[in-house]
Amino acid sequence: MSQAKVDQYKKDKANRKQIMRRQKMMNLARKAVLSLAGLALIGWLGYSAWDMYESGKERVVAEVNYDAVTDYLDSLNGDAPDAE
Repeated sequence: MSQAKVDQYKKDKANRKQIMRRQKMMNLARKAVLSLAGLALIGWLGYSAWDMYESGKERVVAEVNYDAVTDYLDSLNGDAPDAE
């Protein structure tokens, strides 16, 4: 081995605990990020499926009669047909 390789090996051996700790933390962070991405993907798929299910249902339609409001506004403007 060349002297540079020997020096690098000694340096790595001296810092092996720190290097191992850093590698464990990086693995943990990687797993956490991938887990969050997986949960987000599952949540998005679930929401999309629920939205498609809900869009297939028949919606309740409500009819509103605005005749009273229209008559009132017409009476305020003086355009009421019955006002004489």
